[in-house]
Amino acid sequence: MTSRRIHIERLALSILDAKGIEAIWQLQLDAAYAYRTGYRVAAEAILELAEAAERELMRRENASVHSDEYRE
Repeated sequence: MTSRRIHIERLALSILDAKGIEAIWQLQLDAAYAYRTGYRVAAEAILELAEAAERELMRRENASVHSDEYRE
């Protein structure tokens, strides 16, 4: 994993922990706005952050489902 990707993953975790699932939607809206207003590089970076947060959320939900299987 590259240094850039590590930083993005850490920032995504931090945002997700602080703001919750709503942060993913807000990041996607912000990326769309940046794109529409001509800030395409920023839009790509914001979208990359949103996708990293979404991957982490899915990983957490998947881990939760699997841990519930062992409780039964």
